[in-house]
Amino acid sequence: YLQSREAEAADQTEETETRVGELAGLLAAALRDPPKVDFHALKTPFEAPPFDLLKAEHFAPAFEAALAEKRSEIAAIAANSEPASFANTIDALERTLDRHRGEVAAIIVEPVMMNIGIVLPQEGYLAGVRDLAHRHGALLIFDEVKTGVTIAAGGATERFGVTPDLVALAKAIGGGLPCGAVGGRADVMATIDEHKVVQIGTFNGNPLTMAASKTTLLSILTPTAYSHFDALSEALEGGLRKVMDDYQLPFHPITLAARGCVTYRKEPVRNYRDYLTIDKKYAYLSWLYQCNRGVLMAPGAEENWTLSVQHSEDDVLRYVRNFEELAKDLTT
Repeated sequence: YLQSREAEAADQTEETETRVGELAGLLAAALRDPPKVDFHALKTPFEAPPFDLLKAEHFAPAFEAALAEKRSEIAAIAANSEPASFANTIDALERTLDRHRGEVAAIIVEPVMMNIGIVLPQEGYLAGVRDLAHRHGALLIFDEVKTGVTIAAGGATERFGVTPDLVALAKAIGGGLPCGAVGGRADVMATIDEHKVVQIGTFNGNPLTMAASKTTLLSILTPTAYSHFDALSEALEGGLRKVMDDYQLPFHPITLAARGCVTYRKEPVRNYRDYLTIDKKYAYLSWLYQCNRGVLMAPGAEENWTLSVQHSEDDVLRYVRNFEELAKDLTT
């Protein structure tokens, strides 16, 4: 999370060039003035360390000088602090906010973590983070680069019924073209119109990506498309669960509309520590089986699939049949 001297409590959207640009813009929009900036390293259920310490060049110009001054302090905090875990409870977050009362500008979270397989938020977690943020005068920012329009037309906001103050979206809204957008409450987004925050980018408003986004959002990702995703997900998850039960494999599938994965452990992954317990050889073996049988997937236990409107039930059942071959060979 980002700390500042004070936080400012976005119905408008601004198209941005890259994910880094999106998040930098969100950080800037959360602040009224270019403040003294402090960072604290925390380990949340949706963080996958080890991570590169924050670099000035990754952020908007307003932060560069402050970040440069803070590099050594950030390193000291990361080296000497025992990280807090927010898994399954928001108690640690509440204690942290209480300890830095009046200093926190915003909390940024991926509502569903998707770079260690798929990590679902615990029941009530997102609503609890929102309530805590608002109680402390901070903004809640959803990084929906992976969940935006893929797990529901309204992304995680629709799926989990929690509305953030700001949201970052990425190439899914453009049918895979390199584009992104930020949006949120009118009062926060107004900082761009009022020239309190500089929001620029080489590809902002690019005609090609704007045309792709318009077609994707209005003509392709229709209610019928999401019904199609749900039907495919049901076939995938049901087929995979049956195979895992029949062959007594300690794995489980997770599906969310167009997104899904196989988790190669029996219990759900709730955080990065859980992910580290996965035996990655099964994920790699599954990848080989699928590739050799006509289904091209990204390798690794951290990867997940994205369905498209062009996929058919036979396509997803092919994945299930391939997985059953793997299961049979693993258990004989």
